[in-house]
Amino acid sequence: MPDYRRIAPDVKLGRDVKIFAFVNLYGCEIGDETRIGTFVEIQKGAKVGARCKISSHTFICEGVTIESEVFVGHGVTFINDHYPRATAAGGQLQTEADWECRPTLVRKGASIGSGATLLGGITIGENAIVGAGSVVTKDVPPDTTVAGNPAREMGGRGS
Repeated sequence: MPDYRRIAPDVKLGRDVKIFAFVNLYGCEIGDETRIGTFVEIQKGAKVGARCKISSHTFICEGVTIESEVFVGHGVTFINDHYPRATAAGGQLQTEADWECRPTLVRKGASIGSGATLLGGITIGENAIVGAGSVVTKDVPPDTTVAGNPAREMGGRGS
């Protein structure tokens, strides 16, 4: 049976990482015992810590750092460019020199619900919860639950 996983030679995989089919990984780091679901892409420069669960259909772009023990639900999208364009000022296709990568940090123990979108340049605090379908445009404090579009604080854990 064919293996439908593309794992580039520059990927750093920790111990006992479980990777399902139809995954595309290149230039990234994945920590020990992390699980990567089907139809996930993790780009160069992204880092995923130990014992994380990255659910299916998730996109983790360059500039994203996910610390250990983080849950990422199905279909989560990280965005690293606040002004995305196909071409530069002269009409030629953009290169890496034509845009600014906005880093995102997801702290230890955070949970991101399915279908959430996280804009670049933010931090999701330790043990924070992002509700399903939320659009996160600013930092989320530790131990806080946010939901909505744009995501707003709902209170502490268990609210």
